[in-house]
Amino acid sequence: MARRLIILLLACFGVSLATARADDVKVLTAGAMKPVLLAVADEFQKVSGHTMSVDNDTVGALTKRIAGGAAFDLAVLTPAANEELSKAGKIMRAGDLARVGISVIVKAGAPQPDISTLAAFKQALLQAKSIAYIDPASGGSSGIYLAGLFQRLGIADALKPKTKLKKGGSTADLVASGEAELALQQNSEIAFAPGVTLVGPLPAEIQNYTTYAAGISTKPQSPNAALALVAWLMRPAMAPVLQAKGMLPPFVSVIPKSGHRFSEKIMLQQKAGA
Repeated sequence: MARRLIILLLACFGVSLATARADDVKVLTAGAMKPVLLAVADEFQKVSGHTMSVDNDTVGALTKRIAGGAAFDLAVLTPAANEELSKAGKIMRAGDLARVGISVIVKAGAPQPDISTLAAFKQALLQAKSIAYIDPASGGSSGIYLAGLFQRLGIADALKPKTKLKKGGSTADLVASGEAELALQQNSEIAFAPGVTLVGPLPAEIQNYTTYAAGISTKPQSPNAALALVAWLMRPAMAPVLQAKGMLPPFVSVIPKSGHRFSEKIMLQQKAGA
């Protein structure tokens, strides 16, 4: 349905991917999607003629900026944030782009803890000298979820004295520098960072997938280019790009694999007519 909507919008506005007028699309994005956007920027420019300016922050921070009148053409946020901003008249929702789960990393060369089961995961956190994750107060999706998870698991008080909270960006910096023994964050933001090793995803029963959706500004400076970029990001050909950056297409099931690594096999379960 979302892809049909974009095609309809493109037709209504008389826009094609290849256009005589080249514009710069100003994109505000959650950090998890930044690597994907940067990966496709050159090809998008080659095909469409449009350039892309990418500014990233936490979903909470971006929501506040947009609500406060920040200028942008396209925002990549969670569906809930898009819904909130849509009701405020700031965004036109355009559809889901990707989703990503939370993973654990350690410093490169360090022993990898067992996180294959919920019990093992809890023990790994309790035994670690220090852990890091995104500060929930900054509005980061993974930090908000993890803070609630630790409360539900009954380990929040034990972890608090040794927790390093990061306001934004990648917690991999804290692990690579030795400030934290392990870190937890959305896979696309930490899995390929230098100086760290990916241990694997959270156990299935506590894994949390964050979906990222596109929203077009109600007052865009480059409306045609924004529509063209959304159409580009919704192509089926984006699936391998997403996977290469540690993410999944919005409608995907992961086939478990022994050990802690993400499965290399996935089943694309596109919704009928999507």
